[in-house]
Amino acid sequence: MGTIYFKLMFILQTLLTMYNGLLHAHSGLRYLTLIFLICVIIQSLLGWMRQRKYAGSHHVLVKINAGMFLAQLMIGIVLYTISSKVMFDAATMKSTLLRFFTLEHPLMMLIATVIIIHNAAKSKGYSNFQTHKRIFWNNLLALIIVIIAIPWPFREQLGTSWF
Repeated sequence: MGTIYFKLMFILQTLLTMYNGLLHAHSGLRYLTLIFLICVIIQSLLGWMRQRKYAGSHHVLVKINAGMFLAQLMIGIVLYTISSKVMFDAATMKSTLLRFFTLEHPLMMLIATVIIIHNAAKSKGYSNFQTHKRIFWNNLLALIIVIIAIPWPFREQLGTSWF
């Protein structure tokens, strides 16, 4: 009986360590993800306004941005499955914290990620300057969704930190 207890305690300690590491990675990578998203928005705005041809160098940044969002999504899915802030009971919708982390944050981030990935896939075959326009508006929409969905530290009800 004692051996099973120690194995369970080891597993719980490992999960806690993994949770903390993934949470810090997820929180820290959000800044890098936002930087890439803003770079794509600026690049596409300039390409659209200057009526530049959509080239391979533009698509590389779009693909890196999509990759960053996919990495964040994968880490987020793991965190979603092991987080104590995610619950499925009657009290979830009454609590701001539980509702945010169980429903609002994952849903909005999933929508933003789908927009980014769809945008990256659709832009691959095009080379005219109108592609910049489509990338600009779609990524701007994704940025607005992401800004709303991030649990910023100044949102006191959510109790998160900068990293």
